[in-house]
This record gives sequence, structure tokens and C-alpha cells, in this order.
Amino acid sequence: MKIAVIGGTGLIGSQVVKNLNAAGHQAVPHSQSTGVDIISGEGLEAAVAGVDVVVNLTNSPTFDDASLGFFQASMDNLVAASEKGGVGHFVILSIVGVDQVPGLDYYRAKVLQEDILKAGSVPYSIVRATQFMEFMDATLAMTTDGDTVRLPRTPVQPIAAAEVAAVVAEVAVGSPLNGVLNIAGPDVYPLDELGRLTLTAKGGTATVVTDDTAGMFAAVPGDVLIPQAGDGACVTATHYTDWLA
Repeated sequence: MKIAVIGGTGLIGSQVVKNLNAAGHQAVPHSQSTGVDIISGEGLEAAVAGVDVVVNLTNSPTFDDASLGFFQASMDNLVAASEKGGVGHFVILSIVGVDQVPGLDYYRAKVLQEDILKAGSVPYSIVRATQFMEFMDATLAMTTDGDTVRLPRTPVQPIAAAEVAAVVAEVAVGSPLNGVLNIAGPDVYPLDELGRLTLTAKGGTATVVTDDTAGMFAAVPGDVLIPQAGDGACVTATHYTDWLA
């Protein structure tokens, strides 16, 4: 298959390209560095012309309300170019429980991205992943003040980026789901506990204080960020403690 991976030079995209090419497909990474601008539309039609599948792994540069404009413009351009180019399958990466967190601008923006894809004429697949293990340091940094880290007890089920990339690549070469696949790591942790585990493993000296009002995850109700029983989620193999080690 010929596959255009938009955002194909990032954390997930670069691994998706590698996996697809190793499996014998022709996957081409596209980004601003290769002359493709998803906001202005420059280079998009050429990037998706004649391809079987488009995988969009681009992300908003901010997590505030500006992310809504980013996903609106980028998806409008990508869907239009894909329809014009006769693309047979369009894949995006989203977040488990994203439609259950209206209090976060970024999550509302990701729902908008999903809705624009669903409204188009190109058959599609949406892969929703839980929080990446690789982002735990950034999560800690967001609520660190001196030697104190404040984190809520929000349940999370972290997944390794390499396993996200593997599933995205597998979905890309399969039949369109015209729906959602949830994927998650094997273990559920309260976020505050995960913070303590991370700091201990890395020799950190900061103290994690449980604070259900701290950081962006404070806006998350209940356990919506983890797959729910009966939703057919794909659970991957890598445990967070093994990943840390």
C-alpha cells in the first residue's frame, strides 16, 4: 500500500513510518519540514495524490482554545484533499474518553477533529489511546512548584508510544473501521501514585501531594480516561514499571 503519514516525523509518526515500510508498504512522512502545511494547505494535494491511506498524526502546538482553530483548519484541508485525491482510508489518533471531558479545551478540539473526519466521505478509523508513558515527565512538570508536585487521583492507564505506533500502523493497512478502537497499557494507576512511582524510579527528590484540583487532569470526571468494560479495547503488553526500568 501507498500511505501518506502526515506528521510523520514526530514521536508516533516516525515509528509508524518505520513499521509500515518494514512491513513492505510505501509509507512517506510529511510535515512542515518536507513542505506540507496543513493549515495553509500548501503541498497537501500533492502529498495525498494517488495514496491508498492517509494517517494524520499532527498535533496542535497549544492545549488552549487555539487548538480548536488548529484542528478545524487542518482537518478541513486534509479531508478535502483526501476526497479530491480518491483516498480510500483516513486514520487519526485521538484520546480514550475524549468526548467525556468537556471542561478541557484541547479535548473538545480533539472531538472536533473526530467529528470533521466522520462527516467526510472518506472511510475512516479513529484510534483512541490512553496517556503515553513518554509524557509523564511533562505531566509532572506542569504542576511542580519547587520541591512539591501536586497531582489529582485521576485514574490513568499509561501506554508505550511504540505500542501506539504499532497499532496505528496495523489499523492503517486494515479495512476502515468507520468507528473507534480504544487502546491502553495493561495497568491502571491513580495519577498521583504514578507520579510517586516515576519520581522514585528516577531518583527525584520532590514530594507528590494529592490535590484533586491540580493541573489539567483535575477537569477529568471519574475514570473516563481508561477503557470501560465492554468497549472492546486493545490492551498492550508493556508495563509502566518495565518501561521505566
